[in-house]
Amino acid sequence: MNNNTINSKPHYPILDGLRGVAALMVVAFHIFEAHATSYLDQKINHGYLAVDFFFLLSGFVISYAYDDRWDRMSIGNFFKRRLIRLQPMVIMGMIIGALLFYFQDSVTLWPAIHEVPVWKMLLVMVIGFTLIPVPLSLDIRGWAEMHPLNGPGWSLFYEYIANILYALFVRKFSKTALSILVFLSGCALIHLAVTSPNGYLVGGWSLNAEHIHIGFTRMMFPFFAGVLLFRMGKLIKVKNAFFWCSLLVIMALAMPRIGGSEHIWWNGIYDSATVILFFPLIIFLAASGEITSKFSSRVCKFFGDISYPIYITHYPIIYIYTAWAVDNKIPFSEAYPMSILTLLSCVVLAYACLKLYDVPVRQWINKKAFQK
Repeated sequence: MNNNTINSKPHYPILDGLRGVAALMVVAFHIFEAHATSYLDQKINHGYLAVDFFFLLSGFVISYAYDDRWDRMSIGNFFKRRLIRLQPMVIMGMIIGALLFYFQDSVTLWPAIHEVPVWKMLLVMVIGFTLIPVPLSLDIRGWAEMHPLNGPGWSLFYEYIANILYALFVRKFSKTALSILVFLSGCALIHLAVTSPNGYLVGGWSLNAEHIHIGFTRMMFPFFAGVLLFRMGKLIKVKNAFFWCSLLVIMALAMPRIGGSEHIWWNGIYDSATVILFFPLIIFLAASGEITSKFSSRVCKFFGDISYPIYITHYPIIYIYTAWAVDNKIPFSEAYPMSILTLLSCVVLAYACLKLYDVPVRQWINKKAFQK
């Protein structure tokens, strides 16, 4: 088998752009989180649903990219391609987390960071390179994260599991079998959201039974709903799709808390409806849209290019910002200059990682891995 014959397909540029919009909303969500007193007054209140949006988008794109290639591509080659796409930035995210770790000391949140020996921090970093969750005995931060140097690594862990399930089993499913899987996964998602003690789809980042259940539930429906959406969708023409779909994503993630403290489960209904109904609609409309101007094309490309780098590198900076804001009890009304600087720093860091590291490293690995 000559793997060089399997070339990349054209991207859906608007989907790439939406991934960037959602990634920037994640950064903003985490900045505001440092100033929230609880999940009730959190600004960009539903920013956590961006993870579920990413899973759905990933399922759609994976199905588009690989469904018709299995007659000339082995499972091993699929895994190799996914590792080359994702793993270099996973490693960079852990390195950045290690470099910034001792600058994140917080009297309020993580008072023992300065006591962590360097060898232990480096061990966590090396394990993090593999995305294998660290045991609680290596929780060097105190938040019980799978990856204490770079918290968002948990979602990449489940992304890999979704890719494994797709390659080994789900790619062979008929539309009927896939529909049943998506329906059952959707029921599990609704149950999780509505019965959650806090009425939301939050969790998945810890290596315990509760969070593993949340992580699998949050991954299963959106990822395989994305696969089903691609296989069943008949695209239509949508004008100005990037603008309207970006606005819809921002509205969905920025929606204030639903139901307050009196009706906790109302928010679970909102989360469920957003992931099961609203996000698939957005992705369908975006995939149906066309880019009609060079400016829109450049914006979508830029947002798409930085989307993954900014998601997987921003949190070490957020740790520093959060420690500063919480320890000094600084309200957002006073912190906004620093918050803007934090957001810009995350964008600059992501772009630098993309151009100086991710793209050249992936090009080099692809050349070595798939040379004749």
